[in-house]
Amino acid sequence: MGQTHVTDEIKPLTKGKKSFESLFLVDTGALHCFVPGKALRKPGVALEGKFDCELADGRVEVFDHRFVSAKFMGQETVCHAIFAPDDAEPLLGVVPLENTGFAVDSRRKALERLHAVPLKGFRGRSR
Repeated sequence: MGQTHVTDEIKPLTKGKKSFESLFLVDTGALHCFVPGKALRKPGVALEGKFDCELADGRVEVFDHRFVSAKFMGQETVCHAIFAPDDAEPLLGVVPLENTGFAVDSRRKALERLHAVPLKGFRGRSR
């Protein structure tokens, strides 16, 4: 299976015009965006809190995070950005993908638009 990359623009939710745009590796094993901290601080993304994050090798590390705007493939959503080490590769996780109605087509190594945003887990309130 190959890798899928997509250009993603990350910016603060406040009215700043500065942003960080880069090629992100689509990582279906990650939940949120994992962005080099230096790249987030440049457009003025401030720290909001800390997360205990489990890395691919099983280690748990504490990272700063902040809600940001993420824009890719013509869609925009709000998601968590994890302040990664400055030399880390930017990752796009499944939460922003699902929020915008995209899935990974592993055969074509590309994102595909879903026909509808899935709400299968929602059962509604029984009366």
